[in-house]
Amino acid sequence: MNKDVLAFVDEQLEELKTNKLYNDIRVLESSQGSWVTIDGKEKLNMCSNNYLGLAADGDLVRAACEATEKYGVGPGAVRTIAGTMSIHGELEKTLAEFKGREASVVLQSGFNANLAVIPLLVGPDDLIYSDELNHASIIDGCRLSRAKIRVFGHLDMEHLEQLLKEDSDHEGRKLIISDGVFSMDGDLGNMPAIADLAERYGCVSMVDDAHGEGVLGSHGRGIVDHYGLGERIDVEVGTLSKALGCVGGFVAGDARLIEYIKQRGRPFLFSSSLTPAEAAANLAAVRKLWEKDELVTRLWENAEYFQKGLRDLGFDTGRTETPITPVIIGDAGVSSEFSRRLFEADIFAQSIGFPTVPQGKARIRVMISAAHSREDLDFALKTFAEVGRELEII
Repeated sequence: MNKDVLAFVDEQLEELKTNKLYNDIRVLESSQGSWVTIDGKEKLNMCSNNYLGLAADGDLVRAACEATEKYGVGPGAVRTIAGTMSIHGELEKTLAEFKGREASVVLQSGFNANLAVIPLLVGPDDLIYSDELNHASIIDGCRLSRAKIRVFGHLDMEHLEQLLKEDSDHEGRKLIISDGVFSMDGDLGNMPAIADLAERYGCVSMVDDAHGEGVLGSHGRGIVDHYGLGERIDVEVGTLSKALGCVGGFVAGDARLIEYIKQRGRPFLFSSSLTPAEAAANLAAVRKLWEKDELVTRLWENAEYFQKGLRDLGFDTGRTETPITPVIIGDAGVSSEFSRRLFEADIFAQSIGFPTVPQGKARIRVMISAAHSREDLDFALKTFAEVGRELEII
């Protein structure tokens, strides 16, 4: 009999279940919105990245349908062969203008955007300075570059400068990279300090603003606009999969860099790009943000109302500075039970534990949306209070 070479998978899955870290993947039977259908029942959606409620927006749906009628359902090839359509170019031009940068390039996801650009900025003879809580896609992009990675303490600019001083004689290139918004805690990267240090020590500066696009800055232009840094941050990576309601990622910056990515970025060269429908929907989302700021304003009003309500009840919402609202529970088992009871009470809010967050820091991560009504938020606060008291958290 052949040995079961995948027997270790059973052990790993059982360990996840024992430690209350197994992901119970819910299946949505409706479009994304403030309420969704799961198992035939309506649930208040409080864990989607659909910050502005655009995932099922009528204008985006119509744009996607029209593009499908015109271009078909797929690009048919990678961008460098026969897969670049005029809708891709229009989206890239509009994104660059919206972001105030020379150029942009669109990729399949924010994850792929990091994998495309980081290995082009640095290589084996170079150095990367990365915040210890940076997203997995940054970590993977850094590893692929084969550069030496110097990890600095979360938001610890003194530690970062200490590392830069230690490497002052290094002759290779240097890259400082940070999330714009840290997705588990909702705190902001210190981009002004990073811009200063990059200029002082001759480094390339880069931000992954996945959770800042459509959320921070004027009309949702992101964290660089939020801090008024202009082009002082050399490279901006963003996602189209969260606040903009669709899917995809992009890199924006110097036109030379964008041209280089199109020549050598592996996700650009070796995988087909966005479908015409996705490109058109993203284009509609960017134009909607450009025209009006009301969705961004409503998002922040909702976030401030809900977070204050949680804190008044006695919940720990950590260090968030954004609509990302962590409800810190601590124990993974208790956090999972909290999520289960919320779901039974018609609130869809998932528990997040190790390794996504540190041991002992399990939480319910609540994602506020502009689509939530005040009645939705009041219902959620009432239910969180009931469950919190039942589990003796508050």
